[in-house]
Amino acid sequence: MTIYGAEATKRTSVRGRRPEVEPRNATRPMTGPVRRTPSRGETIATMTERARISQRIAGIAESATLAVDSKAKALKAAGRPVIGFGAGEPDFATPDYVVEAAVEAARDPRNHRYTPAGGLPELKQAIADKTARDSGYAVDPAQVLVTNGGKQAVYEAFATLLDPGDEVLLPAPYWTTYPEAVRLAGGRPVEIVATESQDYLVTVEQLEAARTDRTKALLFCSPSNPTGAVYPPEQVRAIGQWALENGVWVVTDEIYEHLTYAGATAASMPVEVPELADTCVVVNGVAKTYAMTGWRVGWMIGPRDVVKAAANLQSHATSNVANVSQRAAIAAVSGDLSAVVTMREAFDRRRKTIVVMLNDIDGFVCPEPKGAFYAYPSVGDALGREIGGATPTTSAELAEVILDQAEVAVVPGEAFGTPGYLRLSYALGDDDLAEGVARIQKLLG
Repeated sequence: MTIYGAEATKRTSVRGRRPEVEPRNATRPMTGPVRRTPSRGETIATMTERARISQRIAGIAESATLAVDSKAKALKAAGRPVIGFGAGEPDFATPDYVVEAAVEAARDPRNHRYTPAGGLPELKQAIADKTARDSGYAVDPAQVLVTNGGKQAVYEAFATLLDPGDEVLLPAPYWTTYPEAVRLAGGRPVEIVATESQDYLVTVEQLEAARTDRTKALLFCSPSNPTGAVYPPEQVRAIGQWALENGVWVVTDEIYEHLTYAGATAASMPVEVPELADTCVVVNGVAKTYAMTGWRVGWMIGPRDVVKAAANLQSHATSNVANVSQRAAIAAVSGDLSAVVTMREAFDRRRKTIVVMLNDIDGFVCPEPKGAFYAYPSVGDALGREIGGATPTTSAELAEVILDQAEVAVVPGEAFGTPGYLRLSYALGDDDLAEGVARIQKLLG
């Protein structure tokens, strides 16, 4: 029997045998924290004080949208009738022909093995063809990197472009992941706020005022998450020309390109300013257009040297995207857009409903979104009032009150860089949408 503690280095004598000295490298059960001998000049106190998590990772904020969605689902699982406006994903099923392509791919042994880290050649070609078809941007498959969803494409774009201290101009309100991806890549996000008074669209003058000698890139998103704002082609052209003249890279997120309404169109910046192509990275994916958020297939398109460097990063980080998902994505991007047409009609109907209902709430001002599937009302005039025994003074507190008392989950503007607002996704059923906003109306009067 082995004894630990004061006698840890000896073994008890058994039936007259003399005690043995236990070897220094003997394996012992782990009964507590791993300890090591302090290095020269180091004390045990110094070792204890060191953070367990690196500063880089500890500084990353949790995705607020996913956190709200997770909390709403947990409450529903506990039996509460929560209606969630948090998650940014279509409430439609992935088209049948895409699912069938995946089923067939799962049976094919070719897809049971590693494939090129940068994406299946067939998918890269299909993405190039789709890009030329949908936005008029002609690219070579060598300019395409297939990623694990749009988030990975965003991070890898910044990780490839930025050195420590480089600044990225970030129009706000912004998607929660953008600033965290910039920081994780060693850059510094510089927020430029556009309010509802300017339809949430930043101007060239605002960008120029924020530019410094450390400015490396601009993050551009149209149609926008979280506001649903869509930049008109002439404004896209003006911003692209400004970036070209000032040597500023552009990372442009086109994930909502097919979800526009009321005559709005999603103009692609490298199409509006062709000379910008050598300093522009386009991020996209199948998630929103084809209701494939869970399949995790995105991509980045850029200059060959940038794509090659990002592919090298991906080869060490995740290697290839799941082959079954890639085969499904080939079917999606190679097919027609009938599925997104159906979704767009439903989203447009819900868009009109939610804007009218939100503007009927005392203290809410909701501009009409022209794209994506989000409403982003200003709620500043609703703050500081007593609501069911609580007096929220921030949009974050108001979101908590709405969840606790109306059982409706919304995302506060703090998550998007602009306190005083709420984001509501209208990618949910018509009945749930009407019921959820009606609960907020009833709560706030």
